[in-house]
Amino acid sequence: MLNQAILFNDDLRFDEKQDAWCFTVLLSGQLITVYFHSMQLKLLGEVDQCTRFDLEEIVELWLKKNEAEEDAIHINMR
Repeated sequence: MLNQAILFNDDLRFDEKQDAWCFTVLLSGQLITVYFHSMQLKLLGEVDQCTRFDLEEIVELWLKKNEAEEDAIHINMR
């Protein structure tokens, strides 16, 4: 999983069905939706650029430790 290109799409939105903020990433040609399950994030009406960069960093760290096997990743945050 080293040095794989991760492209973050600019489609951050709140998914009512999953009750989580999410965006898509392109990982080695595979489109993956990343869901962020967080009580704090859920309270936000919108996510600012700084928080978005933090979420992107969380995805990068998650991918260093985990393999994306499906077309969705669920990250539980405290």
